[in-house]
Amino acid sequence: MLRLRPVLMMAAFVAALAAATPAVAQASLPAKALAPIPGPTLALMVAKQTSAQAPILIRSYKKESELEVWKQAKDGRFVHLKTFPICRWSGQLGPKRQQGDRQAPEGFYAITAKQLNPNSAYHLSFDLGYPNAYDRAHGGNGSYLMVHGACTSAGCFAMTDAAVGEIYALMREAFAGGQAAVQFQSYPFRMSAENLAKHRTDTNIAFWRQLKEGADRFEATGLELRVGVAGKRYVFAPEADPALEARVVERRELEEAKMARLAEDGAAIRTTYADGGQHPVFAALLRRGANLGEVSRPEALAFAGKEITLIAARPKKACPGPGCPIQVADASGAVPLPASPPVLGGHAALDLRAPLEPQFSVFAFAPLTYDGRGPKDPAPALAGSLRILPDKLAPASFVVAAR
Repeated sequence: MLRLRPVLMMAAFVAALAAATPAVAQASLPAKALAPIPGPTLALMVAKQTSAQAPILIRSYKKESELEVWKQAKDGRFVHLKTFPICRWSGQLGPKRQQGDRQAPEGFYAITAKQLNPNSAYHLSFDLGYPNAYDRAHGGNGSYLMVHGACTSAGCFAMTDAAVGEIYALMREAFAGGQAAVQFQSYPFRMSAENLAKHRTDTNIAFWRQLKEGADRFEATGLELRVGVAGKRYVFAPEADPALEARVVERRELEEAKMARLAEDGAAIRTTYADGGQHPVFAALLRRGANLGEVSRPEALAFAGKEITLIAARPKKACPGPGCPIQVADASGAVPLPASPPVLGGHAALDLRAPLEPQFSVFAFAPLTYDGRGPKDPAPALAGSLRILPDKLAPASFVVAAR
């Protein structure tokens, strides 16, 4: 019985695809569309407590030229499965607006089984579903924006045949397992506070901040985004679980504080492309004369991802003042916090029993530790003075900021 399950799941997929696309019903699917998921990937799923039939989610990043596949684990949250290098994408950083602009889309898209193309001229492909509701609200038009094989792009994300074949198989099995639509999150770059701060003068920054709101929500919850469009902008439904929503709020506040601090003294850049880019692994292969098949506009790749400094970063000081991170010493080295700290830096520590003057706040970016002489939770004693924002990535780091 167990041996029959893969066959039954495959039959279910073929039936679903045939129902969604009548043309396929008249002919058998090509072998490339029925290729199995590679064994090492199946083993990786087991290690990550997921399965071939579990729902998937895809995230792409233009600047890094990477496409990530995430799978839903047994606990209901999505875990990162694999990262695939993108062989070619075209255009610039920023959303697609018009037919023929060579822009690869950015935003949140839904892919159903009927958007799979088993007979693609570029090995295999699937349509992203551009334009979505957001694109249409901004006058966007165009069609057939795909993820496909080969290494040629005119607004698409082009993978190698092997990579798109594996991604196609992963989607096929998820649809066979009952997933109605695969969420595709398309970003200009990894949505870190550092990248947003560096690109803060770009004309697309307001749009990118919307994308970051969704990216932060996913990072905080590991759940598929419930995204809509209202007032010509992306909006996200809050989580039903208050604890999860609180985690989203904490992350958003932390990231906003980081962006503000980085924008104050950090450089602002513009990343330019002659016509899109590709992952460094493929650029290295091209330099060595490797045959990647048809590569669209190879001459443009030499001018991909050039960073132009628009605002130079200010020289770093030991501590520039409010907003400067300081490190908390161990318990034996704890010292009282100055009442009005014009400068905080070096290895000074915070004695959290000493309240700040009203014009300052302490933002804690990690679970707090105390010297044993004060209360375990100082919040009641420092009401209005302390704000706790846990972040495992920055242990024992604090920021003092003017209110």
